[in-house]
Amino acid sequence: MFKKSTLILVLILLMPIMSGCNIIKKVNNQNVNNTVVQDEATKDNDSQDLEVIPEPQKIDPIIEQISKMTIDEKIGQMLVVGIEGYDLNVNTKSLLEKSKVGGVILFSNNVQDTSQLLSLLNSLKSENLQNKIPLFLSIDEEGGRVTRMPMEFKKFPTNKAIGKINDETLSYKIGATIAYEIGSFGFNMNFAPILDVNSNPKNPVIGDRSFGSNVNIVSSLGIQTMKGIQSQNIIPVVKHFPGHGDTSVDSHMGLPSVNNDLKRLKSFELIPFAEAIKNNADAVMIAHILLPKIDSENPSSLSKIIITDILRTDLKFNGVIITDDMTMGAIIKNYNIGQAAVKSVKAGTDIVLVCHGYDNEVAVINAMKSAVSKGEISKQSIDQSVYRILSLKKKYKLKDEIIKSVDVDGINNKIYEVLKNNF
Repeated sequence: MFKKSTLILVLILLMPIMSGCNIIKKVNNQNVNNTVVQDEATKDNDSQDLEVIPEPQKIDPIIEQISKMTIDEKIGQMLVVGIEGYDLNVNTKSLLEKSKVGGVILFSNNVQDTSQLLSLLNSLKSENLQNKIPLFLSIDEEGGRVTRMPMEFKKFPTNKAIGKINDETLSYKIGATIAYEIGSFGFNMNFAPILDVNSNPKNPVIGDRSFGSNVNIVSSLGIQTMKGIQSQNIIPVVKHFPGHGDTSVDSHMGLPSVNNDLKRLKSFELIPFAEAIKNNADAVMIAHILLPKIDSENPSSLSKIIITDILRTDLKFNGVIITDDMTMGAIIKNYNIGQAAVKSVKAGTDIVLVCHGYDNEVAVINAMKSAVSKGEISKQSIDQSVYRILSLKKKYKLKDEIIKSVDVDGINNKIYEVLKNNF
């Protein structure tokens, strides 16, 4: 017998894998010339001879795993957090041990050199071994000016430069090589590629991070970069939905507002994301952008219309949805960070990204716990998000395995070979 909690969770998620029933029918009638002749009487007799032997139900192992998790463990899986410094400290250990966070993101201020970075990632994995679920170990490694890797490595060109060449094979190889580089350290998630169309020359935050102003080039090269990243068993997170290319404000500093309506978005900004979803995108990052003609009250990262109605329903995205950093000016200058995180989850977000400040991370965790206990966030929606998160970790076979060394020269040689004929 299954535990009651497991059976309830099965009904909630509607995702059990049920086997069919084998029905053995005993036929006592004589077979004459391979034809079974039945009248109403023999049909009645046959019906009494039916023997139904059901096979045991096969429960989805992820559903069973979720049924055994505490609410703290579930909420922890819905956070990716930044940490301070070059090694583990008390706060980081608390986030892993007590809050059971599901992932960590590293920035340049966490990286000194190859040896230190490898040691930090190994220590994060070692510390997490007490937990049953491996970590998302994530980074923003786009190429160009957005790079976090140690100085020992050859740098990749900007997406703008790649877009000018407009070679899908090259984009695939660059995506695969970036993924190989970060995977050599133990990273398993990359917040890339950029699918923003750089349509506003005054855009202060996207610019050369985009493949260009041509939506078709952005789509084709972005998707090939995504596939290249996937080829090395690294999870790509396409960004910044529903499109950050037409903004004139940096969302790190304030809340951008774009007066494009849904018709415009569907004919332009959403095209690269829609194509990426058709090509099996695993995860999508939601931008902090106010689109008053679509949702006059909420920025996209807090908007049910944009997250659930457009991304989930219209574009049929079934993967993991993650916010952009909730400590960016667009959020913390306009909202209480805990309340914003709750609002985002209610809108349909699976993972809340909190990159800076231990107090911010604790505030988000506590706000989410309180919202669940009050029924403001349903346990059903928490389970659905955790199911998507654990499914993604299982798909990529994540493990908290220690890596002993990194071949810097070998990686640089791979980078050189990919770039030598074009850059």
